[in-house]
Amino acid sequence: MHAERFKVSISDEVLTDLRDRLSRTRWPSDAGNESWAYGTQQEYLAGLVRYWREGFDWRAQEKAINAFSHFRTTLDGNPIHFIHEKGKGPNPTPIILTHGWPWTFWDMHKLIGPLTNPAAYGGDPRDAFDVVVPSLPGFGFSTPLTKTGVNWWKTADLWVQLMEGLGYPRFAVHGGDWGGLVNLQLGHKYADRLIGLYNLGLAPLDVFSKGPPPPTEYGPDEQEALGRTMLFFMEGSAYSAVQSTRPQTLAYAMHDSPVGMCAWILEKRRAWSDCGGDVEKVFSRDELLTTMTLYWATQSFGSAARYYYEATHQPWQPSHDRMPVVEAPTAVAVFPRDVAQMPRRWAERYINLQRWTPFPRGGHFGPMEQPELLVEDIRSFFRTLRG
Repeated sequence: MHAERFKVSISDEVLTDLRDRLSRTRWPSDAGNESWAYGTQQEYLAGLVRYWREGFDWRAQEKAINAFSHFRTTLDGNPIHFIHEKGKGPNPTPIILTHGWPWTFWDMHKLIGPLTNPAAYGGDPRDAFDVVVPSLPGFGFSTPLTKTGVNWWKTADLWVQLMEGLGYPRFAVHGGDWGGLVNLQLGHKYADRLIGLYNLGLAPLDVFSKGPPPPTEYGPDEQEALGRTMLFFMEGSAYSAVQSTRPQTLAYAMHDSPVGMCAWILEKRRAWSDCGGDVEKVFSRDELLTTMTLYWATQSFGSAARYYYEATHQPWQPSHDRMPVVEAPTAVAVFPRDVAQMPRRWAERYINLQRWTPFPRGGHFGPMEQPELLVEDIRSFFRTLRG
C-alpha cells in the first residue's frame, strides 16, 4: 500500500464563496418553533450562521487538525484519508477508530492524544496505542467517491487492507454509528484479525433488512431504553429514509446551500447528544462549525448520504453461521441518551460480550461528549486482551 502525506488546506476561494453564500441566505418563516418541534429553530440557526460568516476562524481549526499526521491512499479504487499517530509506550496496541454520520474523522480527535501518549494525560505508558483514524469512503477527505456500491460491510474489507498496509496484521477497533457496524462486521468476518472490539452501542448486522431486536428482548430494567429506541425509529429516522432512497435529490440542496446543510446536520447534533436541548452544552460553536465546514469544503454531503442508500440496497450477507455472530472479544459502551439501545440479553447471544459499561452521561457522540470516560474504559478493556 502506498500512502502519501496529506495536509488539510481549504482554499481562500472556497471560504470566500462560503461566506458569500451565507450572507445571501433566503430565510423561511418559522412560527411557533421555539421547542424545535418542527425541526431546526431559525433563531438559533441564524445566530450560528452569523458567527460562521463573521467570527469563525477556520484557519485556527485547520492548524489544530494539521497537528496530527495525515495521509491519503487508494484502496480498491477508493480514495481514503486517515490520521496515523504512533503510540509512546513499550508496546503500543494498534487501533483503528471509525466515525459515523453526521460525524467526521475529527469527532475522534479528543481520543488520539490520551490513547497514543497516556503518560502525558496521567496514564500508564503500557496502555499506549498506535492510532489510525480514517474518514469513511465518501466522507471528508476520502473523496471524491466515484464508485457506487461502497457500503459499511465493504468498508470493513478496506480497513483490513489499510491496517495490513500499515504493518498491523492484528489490531483493535473502536467506533460508533456507521463505525460501529464496520467494527461488528470486522468482528464477524475477521475475528482472527482483531485483538478486540470496543463499540459505542450496537445494532444487528442485518438491521437494514430485518430491523432491530423485538421489544420482548428488553428486560424490566431496560424499558426506558426500549421506549427511547422505539421513539427514535418512529419519529427520528426520517433523515435515514430519505438518504436511503433518494440521497442525490437531497444532495442538490445541501451542496448549494450551506445553511440548509448546516440545519440538517445541526438538528441531529442537538437531538442525538446529551445536551438537554442546549446543543452548546455539549458542542462549542467552533466544534459545530468545524463539522459543517468539513462537509461543505470537501463537497461530501452527497456521497456521505449515499452510504445509507448503499446499505439499504445491498443487504448484509453473513460470512459464517456460527454463534455468536460476532466472535471477536467485544466491549459495549452504553450512553444513557443515545438514540437507540439494544437489549443486553440479545447482545449476550449475538456478540462475544466481554464488557458492558453503562455510563452516567452522554449521548450518540461519545468521543466528543465524554472523551475522558471513554478513554479510561477503552484502556481498561484492552488491558485485559494484550498478549
